[in-house]
Amino acid sequence: MKGLTDIPGIRVGHVSDYEALTGCTAILCEAGAVGGVDIRGSATGTEETPTLDPGHVTPQVHAILLAGGSAFGLEAASGVRRYLEHRGIGYDTGAAKVPIVPAAILYDLGIGKADVRPTMAMGEAAATAATTDAVKEGCVGAGTGATVGKILGMKQAMKSGVGSFTVTLPAGVLVSSLVAVNAFGDVRDPATGKIVAGARSSPTSHDFIDTQEHMKRGATGGIGGRNTTLAVVATNARLTKVQARKLAEQASLGMARSIYPVNTMFDGDIVFALSIGDHQADLNTLGVAAAEAVSGAILRAVKLAKTLGGVPGLG
Repeated sequence: MKGLTDIPGIRVGHVSDYEALTGCTAILCEAGAVGGVDIRGSATGTEETPTLDPGHVTPQVHAILLAGGSAFGLEAASGVRRYLEHRGIGYDTGAAKVPIVPAAILYDLGIGKADVRPTMAMGEAAATAATTDAVKEGCVGAGTGATVGKILGMKQAMKSGVGSFTVTLPAGVLVSSLVAVNAFGDVRDPATGKIVAGARSSPTSHDFIDTQEHMKRGATGGIGGRNTTLAVVATNARLTKVQARKLAEQASLGMARSIYPVNTMFDGDIVFALSIGDHQADLNTLGVAAAEAVSGAILRAVKLAKTLGGVPGLG
């Protein structure tokens, strides 16, 4: 399986700056996709998310942009819009076609160069690079500077990145996800409950402290407000905007099964959902698959991340 690009009509492109350790990821659905969003974290940085509300006049979105750079990285979404406008893609206002590009960012300023962030040019380059090939994973795109397990600071954190995973249902129905994992907490394998990547007991140790247990003993330190897990879930099943929002909510359970703790005051966790296709499927079943897809992508994000910026990875 290829990950998110298993869904017909979706292309994914990354741009990575390995000197500054930041980047962005463009998920294109140029024919239009019905979208929804679920925001659970309390430190989000977003743009154009109101377009995903069922009451908003725009029926579809044309891309999703994920970026590093904290709030500065939202600039990259304008590059995706420029790319799509040049291709004649967008919501027809009569005077012009306006591409609808919701965006979300994560905080990676603490690992590379804090004064270098994703720009409009990088966003346009990510869109230009988008293909239907298997999604590139690990330390790429929005996950270039991603890390996890930061309660004891960056010196005892671990490297993370981007992961993508597809769940296949009967009758050709697919649910896929792409996740950029930059969590405050640890990542566990839901199958075993064991920590895969997270806060380490010392800068030279490979032993995990178990962030939740550390917090219950009174620890509240770490890097507050500088974390976020960004997920995009897509299906080839036909959904309304109300149903797409519900799918995003159900998909959020995949984060809860894999990241401990999750949705904290320190995290800007968000899930986008996209429906692009005509297959018929039960929404609850799609939700089960979406949670599994998100969880699977989170595991791949940490397992495929290499050591960068002095932060150890597993890849």
